[in-house]
Amino acid sequence: MIHLEPWQWALAVIAALAIGISKTGIGGVAMLAVVIFAQLLPAKQSSGVVLPMLVLADVVAVTLYRRHAQWNYLWKLFPWTAAGVVAGYFALGHIDDHQAKVLIGVIVLGMLGLHLWRRRHATGEEPERAWWFAPVMGLLAGFTTLVANAAGPLMAIYLLAMRLPKLAYVGTGAVYFMLMNWFKVPFMVKLDLINGPSLWLNLWLAPAVLIGTLLGKKILAGIDQRRFENLALGLAALAGVKLLFS
Repeated sequence: MIHLEPWQWALAVIAALAIGISKTGIGGVAMLAVVIFAQLLPAKQSSGVVLPMLVLADVVAVTLYRRHAQWNYLWKLFPWTAAGVVAGYFALGHIDDHQAKVLIGVIVLGMLGLHLWRRRHATGEEPERAWWFAPVMGLLAGFTTLVANAAGPLMAIYLLAMRLPKLAYVGTGAVYFMLMNWFKVPFMVKLDLINGPSLWLNLWLAPAVLIGTLLGKKILAGIDQRRFENLALGLAALAGVKLLFS
C-alpha cells in the first residue's frame, strides 16, 4: 500500500484535478501534477502513479474533442514517438532521477527557444515543412514521456508550431496522448511502476481527475486564442526550468 498523510492526500487531489484540466483545457497544467507526485513519491514510482490517471483523462478528452483532431500531423509523429518510448525504456536503467530531469529540462527549453525564435523572425523553412521537425519532436516526446511523463511541453511546442486553432490543438493532442499513453502501459508494468498499490491510489483519485476534465472544458471555452497560446508556452517554459533545477 501507498500511505499518504492528510496533507499529502490534499496535494494528490490537486494534482489529479490538474491532470483532468490539462486534458480538456490547458495542456501544460499536467506538469504541475508531475511535479507534485514527484515530491510525494520517489520519482520513478510517481511515473507509474500518474500514467493511469492520464489514461483516464485521455478517454474523456478524446470523447469530447476527437472530431477536431488533425490526423495528418499525428501520422508524422507516431513511428518516431514509439521509437522514443523504447529508447526511454532502456535509458531508465542507466540514468538516475536527477539526470533524467536535467536532460528533459534542457530538451524542453531548447525546443521552446527554437519555437520562439521562429515565431519572432518567421524566416526560413517553416517547422511544419521541415523534414526533421516531426521526427525530432516525436523521438523527444516518446523519450521524455516514458522517463518522466513530461512530453506535454514538447507537444505544446509542436502543436503551436502547426498554428492549430485551440479546439484542433486540444483534439489533436488528446488523440496523440491517448495512443501514446496506452502504448507506454506495458513498459511501465514490466518495470513494476504500475502495480496493485499504485492502481489502488489511482482508484481513490479518479473522481478528482474526472472533475478536472469538466473544469478544463469550461476554461477552454472561455479563453481566447492568443492568450491560450501564450499560456501554453509559459507553462512549458516553467516546466522546463523546474525540471532543470529540481
